[in-house]
Amino acid sequence: MRYEPIPPELFVANRQRLAALLPGNSLAVINANDVCPANADGTQATIVNSDLFYLTGVEQEQTILVIYPNADEEKFRELLFLRQPTAELAIWEGHKLTKAEARKLTGIQNIHWLSEFPRLFHQLMCECDQVFLNSNEHKRAIIEVESREARFVAETKRKYPLHHFRRLARLMHELRAVKSDVEISLIRRACDLTHRGFLRVLNFTQPGVHEYQVEAEFAHEFTSHGGRMAYQPIIGSGRNACCLHYLANENICRNGELLLMDVGASYANYNSDMTRTIPVGGRFTRRQKKVYDSVLKVLKQSIAGLVAGKKIKEWQEEAEAMTERELVDLGLITMNQIKRQDPDDPAFKKYLMHGVGHPIGLDVHDVGITTQPLQNGWIMTVEPGIYLPEEGFAVRLENDVLLTENGPVDLMADIPIEAVEIESLMNPGARKAPSRNGKPDGSHQRPKISTRAAATQH
Repeated sequence: MRYEPIPPELFVANRQRLAALLPGNSLAVINANDVCPANADGTQATIVNSDLFYLTGVEQEQTILVIYPNADEEKFRELLFLRQPTAELAIWEGHKLTKAEARKLTGIQNIHWLSEFPRLFHQLMCECDQVFLNSNEHKRAIIEVESREARFVAETKRKYPLHHFRRLARLMHELRAVKSDVEISLIRRACDLTHRGFLRVLNFTQPGVHEYQVEAEFAHEFTSHGGRMAYQPIIGSGRNACCLHYLANENICRNGELLLMDVGASYANYNSDMTRTIPVGGRFTRRQKKVYDSVLKVLKQSIAGLVAGKKIKEWQEEAEAMTERELVDLGLITMNQIKRQDPDDPAFKKYLMHGVGHPIGLDVHDVGITTQPLQNGWIMTVEPGIYLPEEGFAVRLENDVLLTENGPVDLMADIPIEAVEIESLMNPGARKAPSRNGKPDGSHQRPKISTRAAATQH
């Protein structure tokens, strides 16, 4: 693994929390994700099953976890099934977990090879009363391909049609939403990598660089320190920033434009999610800065409004009301438009058309029962924005915030965000240059930074 080992006590505690939620004589099963095909005989890199990792720390394909807290025999209360390592597998795919390594990683003592699963699973199914099976129940998921979990659910229900089957996802959403101290520390590590990447990019960005080169600077910093991209980054200059899911990252960044960067590092499968908007030439125009400050004001107030007991829907409405006021001040909408607007299509929606935050953790858009009130221990993104395609730019800002008994804690508070900070870091030592008549003209010349020089920073 590319990250420091996680104490197995985290996974032991997570399994204990799940076991406490299961009704008497219930069994739960969690499968690893499929190895997804690419083209020809290619496959994509393994995407870790978040629920399986949360309960075991295992990233290996085809793994199966069975939890049966009330099993008559103690050795059947936690079972982990793995691919059996062979010399051929080692040659073609690399190292696979041994039983001893799996025990050390997970804290599970009873490790079996996959060949043993059908027999042992049948025995336990004959003893249990209820079966909790897993599925993807994220509200925004678009599921067009049958997953390994879905195939397992269908096959299990076919073989055991008279059993009482229940949804595991609901329990996992409840558990994973509240982060433990270890999980918070891992997300902080991801935020730290994102901070390092952003400082690198501030030094690198200037007119003439491509959006994909900015992406590469982030990737270099994350990979160099044991992390990776948490998601496909959005690096959009000018009007590209007005496309919410712009992924091409192919245009040249030009002087006078703003560059919106929605990017975050992942560390040990725990994610961060940051958005910053910077001036390509190192200075905001007056109009750009006014819009920027409006978005920053909404960000700060929305962070302060993240408190336990409030519903996300209520928090969203507060942010929308704040944005509405800023849009009036910016001359983008009028009070008359607000009075006459359709409640189902409010005027502000032209300039802010998305939610202002979501849970984050093992998934970037993490699971959680979002119809219930916020709880301490949740980590939420806060990401207001204003999009002005007619003016050729957009501003979005985003930080990750932990809810605590003492109020919200901004995990990205040390990542520069004030307009004056951004300009200062992009123009170190800048001085007013004399005009041709010898008098200061207020212009400045940023030092030229080669791609090679930028790559050697840190």
